[in-house]
Amino acid sequence: MPIGFRSASFGYRRRSPVVQDFTFAFPAGRTVLLGPNGAGKSTVLSLAASVLRPQAGTVTYGGRETSRRSTLAEHRRRVAWLPQHIESVPRLTAREQVAYVGWLKGMTRKDAWDASLRALERVELGELADRKVRRMSGGQQRRVGVAQSLVHEAEVLLLDEPTAGMDPRQRRVFHEILGSLDQHVLLSTHDVADLEDTYDHVVVLDGGTVRFAGPVRDFHALAPAGTAPGRLAEAAYHATVREEACA
Repeated sequence: MPIGFRSASFGYRRRSPVVQDFTFAFPAGRTVLLGPNGAGKSTVLSLAASVLRPQAGTVTYGGRETSRRSTLAEHRRRVAWLPQHIESVPRLTAREQVAYVGWLKGMTRKDAWDASLRALERVELGELADRKVRRMSGGQQRRVGVAQSLVHEAEVLLLDEPTAGMDPRQRRVFHEILGSLDQHVLLSTHDVADLEDTYDHVVVLDGGTVRFAGPVRDFHALAPAGTAPGRLAEAAYHATVREEACA
């Protein structure tokens, strides 16, 4: 990417930091951020998106700090954020909602309208462009959310638990779509089933601390000898968390 954290700290309560003195640079390409619930994944993504600001330290992308007002708009144009819970605008179609987000990002109405259909086609929803978002399935609504991230040509997509509630088929389609994109992707999850062949890197976060960071193959190599091929990610994840917890 890299989105970089340098000595960054943040807590929703002053004396209970979620991340403290956090220093890490996320790699380019497609990365899965694994970790249990409460590990700090959503906080890290929110800081990366500038939804939250660090209470100490810095978060940067392309040399721009999120805490500087002079570069904040440019950061938000280049880095797109898809929260876990997507809010649909009442009565809007998929194309209208995606175009509206483009307009909010500074595009002209015409450019946003033209780009909205292209964005929906990239997530295989072009044929449903005129359907009301609230009438779509949960998986389709998540893909509308990705289209919202693509409409203004963001360079980085930050996705927080995007496959929550999807069935296995929806999950597969979603990951295939992400694998076809040119943008950098950072996807957080607590489910190792989201670690598909389309991803390049794995980062395991627990207690606000990075427990592992490296290529997918190196992560799989952490699984105990004799682990079935289909269980490598699960075994590697549990071995990583358990070993760190016992250390």
